[in-house]
Amino acid sequence: MTSGTPGLPAPGLPAPDLLAPGLDGTAPYGITAGPDGALWVTLTGSGEIARFDPVTHGLERHPLDAADCGPMVIAPGPDGALWFTRRDHRVGRITTGGEAVSFALPTPGSGPYGIAAGPDGALWYTAMNADRVGRISTGGEVTEYPLGTTGGFPSALAAGADGALWCTLNQANAIARIDTGGAVTVHPLPTPPPDRSGSPPARTVRCGGWRSRPAVSGGSPPAGRSAASRSPIRPPGRTPSPPIPRVTAAGSPSGAPGASVMSRPTGPSATRGCPLRAPSRTDWP
Repeated sequence: MTSGTPGLPAPGLPAPDLLAPGLDGTAPYGITAGPDGALWVTLTGSGEIARFDPVTHGLERHPLDAADCGPMVIAPGPDGALWFTRRDHRVGRITTGGEAVSFALPTPGSGPYGIAAGPDGALWYTAMNADRVGRISTGGEVTEYPLGTTGGFPSALAAGADGALWCTLNQANAIARIDTGGAVTVHPLPTPPPDRSGSPPARTVRCGGWRSRPAVSGGSPPAGRSAASRSPIRPPGRTPSPPIPRVTAAGSPSGAPGASVMSRPTGPSATRGCPLRAPSRTDWP
């Protein structure tokens, strides 16, 4: 028996290298804790869901029904399974035993991305290309609700303390609240979007075999910002950014003075040449 602290990795065990021979190109993306005490990871590049045991460091890989299905964000469901969005416009479910199914969505090309369990015992997801949020029961019944925006790009989604679902509208400079009956309230954010009219031409980069949003190449950083300030990794000694604003359940921004000024990291990470960035419309065919 290997000694160690209960619940923590045993000393001396190596972590799996997802870019080792045979694992290169798997493009790990979403991650969540499962009800079995393991971490569950979407392997976007290979169309798999992986289970990582944080105690033994054992890694299990579960292939899905299509290698190019592109599993994205993953979250635990109220039924003891894991639920995830897919780049082929489906929502998937996998049990802790590795049995997976997927469900078609009613809006063609909807681009499901964020997903979270709601207080009503169902899963909720964002449909980025369709300006909608959807509700899927644990039995696979789907209902979608329009957000009332055009090109708002709903992306990340979470259950709120008020019994509703909240999502970001990436291209509308707003967040939205959706109650479990589908009623939507959009709350504009106080900080106006940046003026990118003087930005240099964009180029498309690839990560793990799938497309990413255009990345700025060359040129000077915006006035008042150094090139280092665009990096998602803060340099040593850099002054911390102002606090992230807090939004109340009523939709009112609050926080310390200046809290509405948020840093917006856009630079690529230095890891394996893979850009760290928000999802974009080009992530979906």
